[in-house]
Amino acid sequence: MDAVPDRSAPRRRAVHNLWRLRRYLRPYLGQLGWLLAAAAAATGAGIAIPLVIAEVVDGPVAAGDPAGLLLLGGLALLLGVVEAVLIFIRRWTQSASSIGMEGTIRDDIYTHLQRLPVTFHDQWQSGQLLSRAISDLSVIRRFLSFGLLFLILNSATYLTVVALLLHLYWPLGLVVAASAVPLYLFSRQFTHAYLRVSRRMQDQQGDLATLVEESAQGLRTIISFGRAPYLTARFTGLARELHDTAVGKGRLLAHASARYDLVPNASLAVVLVVGAVAVADQQLTIGQLVAFVTLQLMLIWPIKSLGWIISHAQEAMTAADRIQEVLDTPPSIVDRPEAVRLRVGEVRGELRFDNVTFGYPGTPEPVLRGIDLTVRPGETLAIAGLTGSGKTSLVSLVPRLYDVTGGRITLDGHDLRDLRLDELRRCVGVAFEDPTLFSMSVRENLTLGRPDATDAEVHAAVRLAQADFVHDLPWGLRTRIGEQGLSLSGGQRQRLALARAVLGRPRVLVLDDPLSALDVHTEALVEQALRRVLIGTTALLVVHRPSTVALADRVALLDAGRITAVGTHTELLATVPAYRAVLSADGPGLVRSR
Repeated sequence: MDAVPDRSAPRRRAVHNLWRLRRYLRPYLGQLGWLLAAAAAATGAGIAIPLVIAEVVDGPVAAGDPAGLLLLGGLALLLGVVEAVLIFIRRWTQSASSIGMEGTIRDDIYTHLQRLPVTFHDQWQSGQLLSRAISDLSVIRRFLSFGLLFLILNSATYLTVVALLLHLYWPLGLVVAASAVPLYLFSRQFTHAYLRVSRRMQDQQGDLATLVEESAQGLRTIISFGRAPYLTARFTGLARELHDTAVGKGRLLAHASARYDLVPNASLAVVLVVGAVAVADQQLTIGQLVAFVTLQLMLIWPIKSLGWIISHAQEAMTAADRIQEVLDTPPSIVDRPEAVRLRVGEVRGELRFDNVTFGYPGTPEPVLRGIDLTVRPGETLAIAGLTGSGKTSLVSLVPRLYDVTGGRITLDGHDLRDLRLDELRRCVGVAFEDPTLFSMSVRENLTLGRPDATDAEVHAAVRLAQADFVHDLPWGLRTRIGEQGLSLSGGQRQRLALARAVLGRPRVLVLDDPLSALDVHTEALVEQALRRVLIGTTALLVVHRPSTVALADRVALLDAGRITAVGTHTELLATVPAYRAVLSADGPGLVRSR
């Protein structure tokens, strides 16, 4: 017999994940204590007003006592002022604490994302991460700071008012108390449905954000291929799905709100009819009936807001579930407890690949198999091979963008996994074929790995990379180059990336065909400058052009994830036909391999 699916499992998981975020409340417990105290006092003042009104009606009004009327009226006014002041304090404290909580959670998510390996970011859509770090956090902030507070406050208000109603006239008090039964049944049905639709909507928002981001980054490609109508139709489809889900969610909330409105209004009608009969039978005074009705009216907002609170709670739970999916992913590339400290000045730069195997998660076959290779201190080793041979994968292992799945890589005899990550990456400079530039000034981009670099060092790196064009920009090195550096040409971006790599004076330099976008004249100038940089620096150089191979002392030929030949350019050219084929290939053979 098939097992019955546990429909409550996702809800329990979501509740648990929201509960795990309670640690972010701890720094604000002092503020929250004052907040709850102010809220309770304001509610108490509000509840006291109907009782004062009852005394006014049954006392000064019935007896025609103007002095007593002024006294009790002044007391009611004072209670109203106290309530208003306390509400102001509560709101102000709420805003401060909620923004602080949201900022703390967002900082933790961003820090965690920086620690997660490249394999994680390869598998996740950027729009989904963006949605979690912005919109989901806003949902949680609203619930933790407002929804949770009102849930506690409204529950306390409901219990207090019902107790007072039972004290004033217990038969009608029981009628009001009994209204909690349909409210519970409505809430139970509403929460299960709303949880599912909330998760669906938040996932769809992430998908839509991904499409918008990718379309913005690939706008040139979209326009060049005339695919704007296709992408527009795709966007419209996703937006329509999101619209339909949002409408469905609104329909659920509207149904729930209507039911929550019906219960207190129905009970109020019963109270008015039965209360009038009780007054006629002299079981209630007019003042007590006024107080009873006024107190019952105070329950309308807590009951009407129940749907709003529950909806925010469901959204917060699904948001917490989505956020914990990120926070629960453990960083796989981290410092070992016994990590060795590396003194940059003492690094010789000997790299050794010892039977290295590597495969990407989810791929059946490894990309690299049994790599045995030694790069001597100060030596430049070129890596050549056709597309898909694993060149970029091989050099990405050196700064530990990925970790080997078999064998080991050593630097001066130390396994890379035994070295502190920050010190290893300070020793290794990297420039990839597809450089990443950030929406900041040219200088900030250049000094990303060396924030303490002097102006002289920055200018020297710019000259070395033949990136003097930066001085012709509107504000020179202070010019903001825009997101992804798309305001620059491909060659300009590559030269800035190269300048950034050499600025740190690394002992090991990894260059993944960083000259592919340069024209022949600029490439010759950069190669001439690189010859000076590579002297005394251990370098791994992914190459596709014969002119770039000339920079290397030796060349390793990579074929289908294996090293098939190692030697000087002249030796391989003379003795290895496959090497000659790689260098003479054009088209797909010259493009970047993974």
